Amino acid sequence: MAGHVETRMTDPEPPNAPSLRRLKRGRHGLSREQVAASQRQRMLVAILYAVGESGYPGTTVADVVARAAVSRTTFYSQFADKEACFLMAYDYARRHVESELEDASAERAADMPWRVQVAADIAAYLDVLSSEPAIALALHQEVLAVGSSALNARAQLLAMLAGRVVALNQVARTQDSSLPEVPPEVFALYTGGLDELIRDRLRTAGAEGLRDLAEPLVRATTALFGA
Repeated sequence: MAGHVETRMTDPEPPNAPSLRRLKRGRHGLSREQVAASQRQRMLVAILYAVGESGYPGTTVADVVARAAVSRTTFYSQFADKEACFLMAYDYARRHVESELEDASAERAADMPWRVQVAADIAAYLDVLSSEPAIALALHQEVLAVGSSALNARAQLLAMLAGRVVALNQVARTQDSSLPEVPPEVFALYTGGLDELIRDRLRTAGAEGLRDLAEPLVRATTALFGA
């Protein structure tokens, strides 16, 4: 196992993230609602990056507003506190990852062998996380520092991952009728273990080490399906 490494990230904002640049003063053709939406997105990206660098406990509202180039008044007009902002950012990150996975799935042929589909889906998830460390840290590590209020948010992530494995299992059983039916509880155990494995790799090797999990995860998933 690799030695302990610093998992904080210092990269610029992730691909497809809203710009953190401040809107120009004066006439810009945007409605008040559009301005508020732009500010909210910048604050969501800002807290993901602040948490990625300093951890959730070490991140302050001042860090967020400085990165997003907004005032504290603007922050508190949209969020009750740091926790509320992070939870919305967590949901934003989860939906971003889910969209990336759906796009990757759409590019694959429906009749592709199930083993190849499993490998491709796992690789797609690890690619998103490794290329966007702030999101990886938020989804799998820093959320644990938030407390009980984050349990529902984290459950939605695990449910999304479980749903994808269930769908792959259905494809596998359609292509190979000899594969046994897998109890629903097993998928929950699988995604819980996946979450822990990713968190441990972030701790020991950083986001760049996540792609190395692809092969063992494919083997574990194949075994889960009973092949």
